[in-house]
Amino acid sequence: MGERRVLYRVLVRKPEGKRPLGRPRRRFEDNNKIDLQRVGWDMDWIELAQDRYRWRALVIGVIKFQFP
Repeated sequence: MGERRVLYRVLVRKPEGKRPLGRPRRRFEDNNKIDLQRVGWDMDWIELAQDRYRWRALVIGVIKFQFP
């Protein structure tokens, strides 16, 4: 049973396959930071997203800014 455990496989076995070439893809968080910088918002987006009404107002503002 020990060899079937995930932790054992991670620690003992060698990884299979290859890593993708090129630069890493942008993450959801990276896209949010870039969009907020374009609008001029300096607040932490994670803290802002916890307030649903302020987040929604910001999203609507960004959409209007990008697509007038």
